[in-house]
Amino acid sequence: MVEFFTNTNLGIVLVILGQCLLVLVPLLVALAFLMYADRKVWAAVQMRKGPNMVGAFGLLQSFADFLKYIVKEIIVPAGADKFVFFLAPMIAFVLAVIAWAVIPFNDGWVLADINVAILYVFAISSLEVYGVIMGGWASNSKYPFLGSLRSAAQMISYEVSIGLIIVGVIISTGSLNFGDIVAAQDGNAGLFNWYWVAHFPMLFLFFISALAETNRPPFDLPEAESELVAGYQVEYSSTPFLLFMIGELVAVVLMCALISLLFLGGWLSPVAFLPDGFLWMFLKMLFVFFCFSVVNAITPSYRYDQLMRLGWKVFLPFSLFWVVFTAFAAKFEWFWGIYARWPM
Repeated sequence: MVEFFTNTNLGIVLVILGQCLLVLVPLLVALAFLMYADRKVWAAVQMRKGPNMVGAFGLLQSFADFLKYIVKEIIVPAGADKFVFFLAPMIAFVLAVIAWAVIPFNDGWVLADINVAILYVFAISSLEVYGVIMGGWASNSKYPFLGSLRSAAQMISYEVSIGLIIVGVIISTGSLNFGDIVAAQDGNAGLFNWYWVAHFPMLFLFFISALAETNRPPFDLPEAESELVAGYQVEYSSTPFLLFMIGELVAVVLMCALISLLFLGGWLSPVAFLPDGFLWMFLKMLFVFFCFSVVNAITPSYRYDQLMRLGWKVFLPFSLFWVVFTAFAAKFEWFWGIYARWPM
């Protein structure tokens, strides 16, 4: 152990730690302003002002809410399993954050440029259901437990559709690496090339599945106030509740990044005569997040049977058909070949 912390190894550890903080700190700060933007969009749809008192234009409202959660008392139900009760929000938060290790923000701007980046993200997102289940069970209350069961069934159902859509993307690009997938979308015509046109129908399915995967309205059935009070986290307060909320919002922003990388070209410029760069990735993620907020504000909630029917009887057959179609297209080179990384 002592030999490991030599000058060289210590320098490497510090560099890696600095890179992690370089991603984590801006992400967490951005979450505060994204939450502010989300509330402002909701307010605009409902013809009210929204946050406007704390700081200039209400920009510090999210930080005030954060401070309020920190100073509140942590209350644990008498019959709760305390170890699991506190472990659940930590799992929800940590799993949501470590998925960003393989998300590139520009060409080469990534913590871990691994060849199986998509599998890594899909595996981490699949594990997030454990935090929800553990939180609902450890509370020793019927309503949180029912909410956690709903959330688990919902997340698993729509992960199937998301996974099949991603399989279609993998087949058409021949790679599991995000950099290669973005490179496959590069064309002389900017955004409008073979890849974008071919995968355009799946963009809507992925977007709606992402709403359901992250428990966002209109698919917020695990948190249906009229039926289950506030879902799996109803017994939580203070910092543990905050970790659940931050983990959920981080997962939403992760879905925005995935949509930008898989379907919208990532850091590539949408028009041919403008340079590529991080700014385009940021703007595309911001646009997708805006779509999340607008959909949340204008659509009524689904019944739970409608939610499950949509996932298993509509999205699953469509996404499965898309996998078969892209496999045939790659085999016979109708639109692209399995090794085609550039527009035809």
